[in-house]
Amino acid sequence: MTQAPIKITPQLVKEHGLKPDEYDRFVKLIGREPTITELGIVSAMWNEHCSYKSSKKWLKTLPTTGKRVIQGPGENAGVIDIGDGDAIVFKMESHNHPSFIEPYQGSATGVGGILRDVFTMGARPIAALNALRFGAPEHPRTRHLVSGVVAGIGGYGNSFGVPTVGGEVNFHPRYNGNILVNAMAVGLARTDGIFYSKATGVGLPVVYLGAKTGRDGIHGATMASAEFDDKAEEKRPTVQVGDPFTEKCLLEACLELMASGAVIAIQDMGAAGLTCSAVEMGAKGDLGIDLDLDKVPCREEGMTAYEMMLSESQERMLMVLRPEKEKEAEAIFRKWGLDFAIVGYTTDTLRFRISHQGELKADLPIKELGDQAPEYDRPWTEPAQPAFIDPDTIPTPNDLKPAILKILGSPDMCSRRWVWEQYDHLIQSNTAQIPGGDAAVVRIAGKKAIAVTTDVTPRYVEADPFEGGKQAVAECWRNLTSVGAEPIALTDNLNFGNPERPEIMGQFVKAIAGIREACLALNFPVVSGNVSLYNETNGQAILPTPAIGGVGLLPDLSVMATIAFKAAGDSIVLIGGHGSHIGQSIYLREILGREEGAPPPVDLGRERRHGDFVRKIIRARKVTAVHDISDGGLAQCLAEMALASGTLGAEIALDAHAPHIALFAEDQARYVVTCTAEGARALVEEAWDAGIAAEQIGEVAAAGGLIVWPGASISHEELRNAHEGWFPGFMGVNPA
Repeated sequence: MTQAPIKITPQLVKEHGLKPDEYDRFVKLIGREPTITELGIVSAMWNEHCSYKSSKKWLKTLPTTGKRVIQGPGENAGVIDIGDGDAIVFKMESHNHPSFIEPYQGSATGVGGILRDVFTMGARPIAALNALRFGAPEHPRTRHLVSGVVAGIGGYGNSFGVPTVGGEVNFHPRYNGNILVNAMAVGLARTDGIFYSKATGVGLPVVYLGAKTGRDGIHGATMASAEFDDKAEEKRPTVQVGDPFTEKCLLEACLELMASGAVIAIQDMGAAGLTCSAVEMGAKGDLGIDLDLDKVPCREEGMTAYEMMLSESQERMLMVLRPEKEKEAEAIFRKWGLDFAIVGYTTDTLRFRISHQGELKADLPIKELGDQAPEYDRPWTEPAQPAFIDPDTIPTPNDLKPAILKILGSPDMCSRRWVWEQYDHLIQSNTAQIPGGDAAVVRIAGKKAIAVTTDVTPRYVEADPFEGGKQAVAECWRNLTSVGAEPIALTDNLNFGNPERPEIMGQFVKAIAGIREACLALNFPVVSGNVSLYNETNGQAILPTPAIGGVGLLPDLSVMATIAFKAAGDSIVLIGGHGSHIGQSIYLREILGREEGAPPPVDLGRERRHGDFVRKIIRARKVTAVHDISDGGLAQCLAEMALASGTLGAEIALDAHAPHIALFAEDQARYVVTCTAEGARALVEEAWDAGIAAEQIGEVAAAGGLIVWPGASISHEELRNAHEGWFPGFMGVNPA
């Protein structure tokens, strides 16, 4: 029995996330009132999550090319050349809204989605990372969200069989109503074995691969393009449900199929599911697509065309296949226990036509669905410039020891061991540097390895989006450098509030400008990424959080640097000079209760000069340990180096006038390195000859702990208890 057409009303249009003028634009484009299926399709294609309609103008300003870049933005993931015929495929994506609503499945399917983005390109995933932001620890939902998100990331990644090797976890009240879950995946492919989503050829089969389609995730992309209110919990049905074991089978089947030569084009069914994947494949190839939804494998009875086109059920792919390989391809997928169904064909009509149960449910111009999507140049206001805080106005504490221990054990600065020990970071047996250092390191082949990291300091971006954007890129570059890697390229995940508010759009515009300037100065192009807007609840936006994920190359793993002190008596050398910038510092916030001032400025010339020097001395084997100075300043840096060693400590001497400023300032472009006592003088002279401030400030102590002259003596046990205690205590478990 044929159902009566659903009347398209202004309320229905609003529920689909379209503004009245956007709906009018669509009606004018197709020349008639749409069907309900067509309304669903355009709501998926024209929402913020899929169309980038508020950000596209600014994203175009980012540098996206370089000598090692094979594929920049516009595909499922970016691709870089690391030599010897090897390529690294990587991207970061957000799953913020789903993870707040249903933390386990939201974070798990975020991991699943980004893994598919990587292996869709023909790469085997070799590493996963994440960047997580939660509300204040005392908020009643925070512990529940932390527990669910960490369990979801671990549950999916561990079961799939990819090592989770790095990430970030931070807390702030501004994330109380809208947490951030950004997932990054890194894969390895051959440079001559990269697969793309552009369909070619007319009359070729369009094949559905993977798991069956259900009703989970319908309107997921639309939900991700709207801000929350007090009824966020009611959006649970829009969250997808993941199955990592099916995804593992899908990976193996896809790579086997790719090796057979059967694949012309392939696209992950991610946001907006079958709709987005089919439209993107056809439009990129200047082809039409005809789909017969009667052929789509469904796991639920009575699914409508609307539901099938908007479902975001996981573990699914869409492919254009060489017809002569059809039987071989089907046999591969049946072997892996997965669905394989020819659901349509490519055409020369440039139309996207969908039929179901003998009726034409949609007939739309395929290129215009993407090309004619609204693109906004939204009004924005220049962010106010915060005042510089004179360090001389910051009183010297009577005792430095409590301040050092409080910062070391604070929610943002304590050990994340409780988190990363729930992830399998050693599976595949190629993890050469585990979480806890500046960057994770993964072996590739022979001596070669890559380094990976994620970084951003949201409080800096909030205070000054331009400097904060620069700093996020610079810190990522420093962390890769600190292990001895040449930074090659980055992916980003730009998390902001409502772009319709000029002050939020101003944050976005200026942060992009800062990212651009840093990428150009550091020769660090953007090859992939994601924009997540409308991250706010009841008008309260998150801190602006442009997360940066970087990849670097170590040609020789044997010269990899780590943060751990290696031997008592080694000299401790400060590269980049003593700091004086206390604005927006952890010290100011945690000890004095002040979140204010200008963040530390980023001199990109110094960053480049200092980083290139540090990488040079690492590769010349002149240093025994390296750590960059960031949150918490010199004190946090030295404490982490001591704790990483297991038993060793540091004894240093500082300016008696303002030791608290020297310890806690967060000036950029600085590193602590250790070297043999015999090599210290030559190392310092080499730095000065290169125009870089360097100073021997102390030595590695056999007794462990941290001794600061003047002002503090802290035992190794006190450091460890402070650093390791907060997270297990917060989560209600006993520390190991």
